[in-house]
Amino acid sequence: MEMYLQPTPVIDCNAPPVREKAQNLTADKENDVEKAKALFYFVRDEIKYNPYVLHNLVEHNKASVTLNREEGYCVQKAILLAALARGAAIPTRLGFADIRNHIVPQKLLELMRGSNLFIYHGYCELYIGQKWVKATPAFDLEMCQEHHIIPVEFDGKNNATFHRYNQEGKLHIEYVCDYGHYPDLPLEELLEARVKVYGPDYLTIQESLVNLNPG
Repeated sequence: MEMYLQPTPVIDCNAPPVREKAQNLTADKENDVEKAKALFYFVRDEIKYNPYVLHNLVEHNKASVTLNREEGYCVQKAILLAALARGAAIPTRLGFADIRNHIVPQKLLELMRGSNLFIYHGYCELYIGQKWVKATPAFDLEMCQEHHIIPVEFDGKNNATFHRYNQEGKLHIEYVCDYGHYPDLPLEELLEARVKVYGPDYLTIQESLVNLNPG
């Protein structure tokens, strides 16, 4: 279990801003369940979801960078949650799955070559109460309300994953496959899988996304 408490190049739980934020968010919490909930809702709502941020280099994905930027896409938000939890002495690991999103903005569809299949969607797993619990902090509450998405809620005891349908009863998220868990970000593996599906210019497109507003 010790490996799931250690800092890594991207899960930099030892970075002063990450360590301080973890301590501030959990200082008055009595147990790991309450600590995990506080960390989850901070990442879910205070770190805005933005699928257009750069993520093709290690430094783009560091928890401390996402914390300072106050926005990120699913993998970056999962990394930040993992770092904060490790900073609060809760073992964490990263999980990845392919998901199909049936409600995708046109601009994002263009980036993904018309596919609604999201390769290596990222989530977090926390070890609480002698078991691993999934937590998906990707979509912030403001975004959910604006786009009629059912927010993911986390009680610290049960898996918190995307809902299959949105608030209007329309098909939203389908889980296609799960790649399992990792102690750190498998960045090369992730990028290779995305290039295979989205095309060889995927990384070039990523480099053009600086300051792009999802609009």
